[in-house]
Amino acid sequence: MNDKAVGQLSGLAGRLVAEDLISAQAAVEAQQEAAAEKMHFVQYLVERKGVDSRRLAEVAAHEFGVPLFEISALNGEYIPDGLVESDLVTKHHALPIFRRGNRLFIAVSDPTNLAALDEIKFHTGINTDAVLVDEKALSSTLIAWVESQDSLSDGLDDLDTSDLDDVELSAGEDGSDGADGTDAVDETPIVRFVNKVLIDAIKQGASDIHFEPYEKNYRVRFRTDGVLQEVVKPPRNLAARLSARLKVMSQMDISERRLPQDGRIQMKLSRNRAIDFRVNTLPTLFGEKIVLRILDPSSAQMGIDALGYEPEQKEMYLKALNQPQGMILVTGPTGSGKTVSLYTGLNILNTPERNISTAEDPVEINLEGINQVHVNAKVGLNFAAALRSFLRQDPDIIMVGEIRDLETAEIGIKAAQTGHLVLSTLHTNSAAETLTRLLNMGVPAFNVASTVDLIIAQRLARRLCPHCSEPAHDIPHDTLISQGFTEELLADATIMRAVGCEQCLHGYKGRVGIYEVVRITPTIARIIMEEGNSLEIAAQAQAEGFPDLRQSALKKVAAGLISLEEANRITVD
Repeated sequence: MNDKAVGQLSGLAGRLVAEDLISAQAAVEAQQEAAAEKMHFVQYLVERKGVDSRRLAEVAAHEFGVPLFEISALNGEYIPDGLVESDLVTKHHALPIFRRGNRLFIAVSDPTNLAALDEIKFHTGINTDAVLVDEKALSSTLIAWVESQDSLSDGLDDLDTSDLDDVELSAGEDGSDGADGTDAVDETPIVRFVNKVLIDAIKQGASDIHFEPYEKNYRVRFRTDGVLQEVVKPPRNLAARLSARLKVMSQMDISERRLPQDGRIQMKLSRNRAIDFRVNTLPTLFGEKIVLRILDPSSAQMGIDALGYEPEQKEMYLKALNQPQGMILVTGPTGSGKTVSLYTGLNILNTPERNISTAEDPVEINLEGINQVHVNAKVGLNFAAALRSFLRQDPDIIMVGEIRDLETAEIGIKAAQTGHLVLSTLHTNSAAETLTRLLNMGVPAFNVASTVDLIIAQRLARRLCPHCSEPAHDIPHDTLISQGFTEELLADATIMRAVGCEQCLHGYKGRVGIYEVVRITPTIARIIMEEGNSLEIAAQAQAEGFPDLRQSALKKVAAGLISLEEANRITVD
């Protein structure tokens, strides 16, 4: 061994030469080449010179008196996420692995990598200590960690979001709350994480985002095509910061955690496109659950042809919209697309010569040229009060978000009887039940029979993915008949099943409306006048050729748009 060369080397390089892990000449060359390639010395030795990483770590730990840690045994869930950005971790080849009090322990393979400790301390404001680990194990752990941090940003190429920090969001005043450690709500990792979640939800076509704290974990879920799916599980200790960030963006009081709050966020994706988020917080046992409803104005501009009405159903809806007076009711459970159906109708009617006013709770999508009122029961502005005010302002068309009580129903019917077209919703399961609900509220049967023109009951079904769905040849003919298919419908049927591919979610992509559209004919009006029940009204609607929800769903199955399983999920045979 060249004693002179060893004498010229010091620190880790000298120790490695003394331990016969590398020659003096190779050590000098490695130092020079690592510096030229901007690599850490230990990383270069392992990757380029083939030095045994385990033995190297043991020598380095002994030389510098730094504890040696087995990083492969580390549970990834305990890595303190959100403190350090992935680009900083990659730059310094150093990973924060756990925190104890006000000390952050950083896994490094090179004990001379002091720059990593100093810069991470600067960014986090937390004192740092080095923990020595095997270089190969560190590299593999780093790759896995960085991939997990960047998973939400995959596939953002279709939107102009090259810099997520610059996404334009309407937010309230910057706030702080030292009581729960949320004074850093605007720290860059949290900002970027929330922006990624919002953008990813938009790209997936989600309708809602759920931020949910639990005792031992925290999860974020998207409702896509009507079904919730878990997308990411951030560390539990970020719950307060995520909550504070969302509340600041929504102009809520971040110090109030005992009561539910409502807010709104607007995200500008481009000069011509903005997405609104309706935000609600709910205090739960382990923190605040926050749900964001995604309100895309483009959904109200789709046009009636995109909603999924059968030709005869579309014709009835358009004819009712063109009546100078009367009432159109849209019914269905929450999330069945009632708002989109109403907004589509309002867009058809929205012309300069018409005065249109709406009372909504809340106003979901801003419609240019329509006077929209956000009802507020706390100050006495409920649906009934808004309707009374509308009638003093020379309206042509009135839309009431929901008929909830007799007072609202009576004012709406009065408006429909005095030369106004009234559109509204109820939460019932079918068209026939809508009529009996009004009767049960106390509305006189004569007023119901003479005022209501059209009832639309609807559901939203998941549309089969056009890229991967396949024919379902194995369903027996008798089974299809028992499901409600007729021989006439099966004659030209193309029944498909969900498969699943990279372009969809479990074989489904997008949704299509399933409708029961019933026009109030003289015979149905007579049953109402006689205070007939919903079964009698439904039987008469069937006799007059108005398909119910089940029959409409089976038509979509026969057309290959939805699966039989989906039809069974949203309708009852």
